[in-house]
Amino acid sequence: MNDQTPHPAALPPGVSLTADIEFARPQGQALTLDLYRPDQDGDVPVVVFIFGGAWMKGDKTSVRAANGPLHLTAHGFAVAALSYRLSQTARFPAQIRDVKSGIAFLRRESFRLGLDAERFAAFGPSAGGHLAALAGVTDGVDTFEPGEPGHPLGTSVQAVVDFYGPTDFLQMDTHSITHPNGAQLVHDEADSPESRLIGGPIQDNPGLAAVANPLTWLNRQAPPFLAIHGDADPLVPFNQSELLIEGLAREGVPHEFVRVRGGGHGQGAGFDTGALDPVVAAFLGKHLT
Repeated sequence: MNDQTPHPAALPPGVSLTADIEFARPQGQALTLDLYRPDQDGDVPVVVFIFGGAWMKGDKTSVRAANGPLHLTAHGFAVAALSYRLSQTARFPAQIRDVKSGIAFLRRESFRLGLDAERFAAFGPSAGGHLAALAGVTDGVDTFEPGEPGHPLGTSVQAVVDFYGPTDFLQMDTHSITHPNGAQLVHDEADSPESRLIGGPIQDNPGLAAVANPLTWLNRQAPPFLAIHGDADPLVPFNQSELLIEGLAREGVPHEFVRVRGGGHGQGAGFDTGALDPVVAAFLGKHLT
């Protein structure tokens, strides 16, 4: 762990970075997080960032991307970017257990790290959005818990920000669209990201797919959700967020939904201008502060 590691090119002003904090070691693989904390007194709410990449690639440094959450440090939030095991290393539910291990660690160490243990949010794009949503709706579900949370609040989160994450694997091909380059991702195939995640073709393993679907676990105790999705997304169909919002509405869970017209998979109209940053900040400000 590098304490207060400087990174002037990437850090917003008035923010300290503590990099590569090890929080778990499942099957001998070290999992680490980077903590970006605003330089202010008192315990601050924390946004747990879960990177995307089809559960197969990517890493925690993508928190610095243009549509990542580091802008939230200007609003008094800490941002903790987690690593987790990828699908070529471990099958589901390893990924959500790793995320919850990170949340449990941050809670246990909240006093030392200057974090408010009662104000946690999960934030993720794409596959990270899927895991953020799962973290929000599976509080106390033994299948996904890492073991010993070690804090009265366990691995709960008090808000979720889901950027274009999958919510029901078995319905993805029903609503998929063709990429502008002519390619089309077939989610039902044996080598699709979703099939690799659960260890077999999703349509041949509907029970395993259901366990991995956030929609399966929706309940009225879930925290408030903000879902953001481009309606021209060729990788995760826009309908995936529509299904999520419909389910949240049925359960009476507070939620907000932003449709990015013409937006692709985190690209295109509305995604590259920073226009969504104030929406995210206002949502988290409302529910965490």
